[in-house]
Amino acid sequence: MTKPLKFLNANRSTFFATVRERVDVYFQSQDLSRHANGAMWAKTVLFLVAFAGLYGLIISGQFGPWVMLLLAGLLGACCAFIGFNICHDALHGAFSANKRVNKGFSLLFNLIGANPYVWTITHNIVHHTYTNIPGHDEDIEVAPGLIRLSEEEPVRPWQRFQHLYAFPLYGLASLSWVLRKDYIKFFRPKIGQHPTPQHPRKEYVNLFVYKALYYLLFIVLPLVVLDITWWQFIIGFLTLHLVEGFVLGLVFQLAHVVEGTAFPSPDETGDVQEAWAVHQLRTTANFAPRSAIASFLCGGLNRQIEHHLFPRICHIHYPALAKIVQQTALEFELPYLENPSFFLALRSHYRMLRQFGRTA
Repeated sequence: MTKPLKFLNANRSTFFATVRERVDVYFQSQDLSRHANGAMWAKTVLFLVAFAGLYGLIISGQFGPWVMLLLAGLLGACCAFIGFNICHDALHGAFSANKRVNKGFSLLFNLIGANPYVWTITHNIVHHTYTNIPGHDEDIEVAPGLIRLSEEEPVRPWQRFQHLYAFPLYGLASLSWVLRKDYIKFFRPKIGQHPTPQHPRKEYVNLFVYKALYYLLFIVLPLVVLDITWWQFIIGFLTLHLVEGFVLGLVFQLAHVVEGTAFPSPDETGDVQEAWAVHQLRTTANFAPRSAIASFLCGGLNRQIEHHLFPRICHIHYPALAKIVQQTALEFELPYLENPSFFLALRSHYRMLRQFGRTA
């Protein structure tokens, strides 16, 4: 069996202990819960009402083809925002102190086409532990063989054009989740270098039952109740998922694959010679951190540094935590990577695609 990768605090850094203590003091002094507050609940209700409303308008069949196409795109974006804002926090146990509330909201992940159990393994365990480590973090393997995002990946001649075709490929992320990715990862013996655990029997049932429910709601029902042709349905279905996948894929890329982020490899002993929290600072970047719109829509994932250090704290608190984390990183002379705007982050990611593609 492959030796588990370990993070060794070779420099005896006390950064994480210090920043964690300061965050604890902040919540205690402000008498605040680490979980959802009134604003978070209001946002949750808004996104769920928007989802139900958009789906209902589409199923009603009361609109022409162009309006239906617009509604499909808006529903795709809404699905992504529900994933960012509600499901993501719930799956990290950050939405509520009540495990049943987190469990209930995590089930919504099935309605945007993804399996919450598989996500917990691939994201919560693997990605959050082995961030940006080639061969371990499969989240940077967006389209293996097509998009090259690290020096460890094999070089292929067509990748010199990846800065041109990568963005359309991001749009396929959601469709992949719905049709193949969850099945593949569920039945693989390991994800990255992390052995896949023996799945509880109920998770086999959940995987197929909830996938069947998704296919019923988004494929069978529209074809049965709407007066549309098969090709009109395909266009609408693809529009939904291309928008959803593009939003999901792009937000992740802007947080981990921009100029300044590291893609470290283990040393000859198979370990990383730095503290885990320091590794998170080197491999993660914020974007548009002071944008109220980005914070509202992205569920705090524009402040990815704070999320990686404190994934069990609701994202509604990240603006306050950012000041603490940034100041502490400065004191310890550690990087705190930020792109001030969405477009600067987008440009930085484009440059990274050209950099890794140019080698090809």
